[in-house]
Amino acid sequence: MQSLFKALGPIVRLTGSALALTGAILSVAAQGGRFSDRLDALTHFAPFWLLLGLVGLLLWLLAGGRKLARPTPVFAAAAIVAAGGLMIPELTRSRGPAAPAEGETLKLIQFNLWGRAGKADGMVDWIAAQDADILVFEEAFARTGGVARALRARYPYQTTCADTVPCSTMILSRRKPVAHKGLGASDTQDWLSGAMARFRTERGEFTVIGVHYTWPLPAGPQQEQSRRLARVLDTLPRDSAIVAGDFNSTPWSFSLRRQDKRFGLDRRTHALASWPAAPFSRHRIDLPFPVLPIDQVYAGQDWKTVSVTRGPKLGSDHYPVVVVLRR
Repeated sequence: MQSLFKALGPIVRLTGSALALTGAILSVAAQGGRFSDRLDALTHFAPFWLLLGLVGLLLWLLAGGRKLARPTPVFAAAAIVAAGGLMIPELTRSRGPAAPAEGETLKLIQFNLWGRAGKADGMVDWIAAQDADILVFEEAFARTGGVARALRARYPYQTTCADTVPCSTMILSRRKPVAHKGLGASDTQDWLSGAMARFRTERGEFTVIGVHYTWPLPAGPQQEQSRRLARVLDTLPRDSAIVAGDFNSTPWSFSLRRQDKRFGLDRRTHALASWPAAPFSRHRIDLPFPVLPIDQVYAGQDWKTVSVTRGPKLGSDHYPVVVVLRR
């Protein structure tokens, strides 16, 4: 065994070096997201670049690399520092003041149903048991289209993102909205899969917006969707507004950081990983836990956070996010 390990030592060291170098290149390139939307796409995978640096350094050390003067530790350090630097602001971000003991409480579920998902009955049972006030769904068509229909008795008021074209972003509520509309546009270049509903309670009105952004690649369309949504928010009282959706964007990306500032709302989801909950890629890779926080919930200053939790696997490729707010 010892002779085998000795023989494989150079290969293991080379593998470690390659992993550390790859992590360094990609994490350092991701810093360019400050000025390039294309490079910003690399920031979403910062945890993977960090892992490449750590694994590369570990393999190099186990294979006796510490006895050699090699650049691998430099590569690993660059990957760890660059990737970690992207993630630390989110991991250390303040969660804001505690919610008051009394006040109007609102429970909201943000959930991409994944139109191709099965086990719709399990989704319906879990969602119904949560007894939430507001449901924000994305990809609520195909086999999971039955989820909204099955919940209609509990949530009779259902707003979709457009009236004239297939649009799968929905807001479901038990309370009748005083106004509601889809945010979809007829021009596909300016499309935003979003819905908006305004509600009135004894403590005043508030608006809920549900959205589903496109992927970060190709660069540009996702950022334009963010700017378009910000213009919608400019027309609303921000202090009482709530925005929830599948943004396909992680909090260590520069795009989401810019969006946080542009929205003028407090993002209540703190590095809460929500994807993947199902096997992905053509190789059907199935991870035991989610790694990317791409489902986000924002709320204005009127609302204080009671809790933010991740729901279970329910057949979608996303985990549901459950947020309880109080004003």
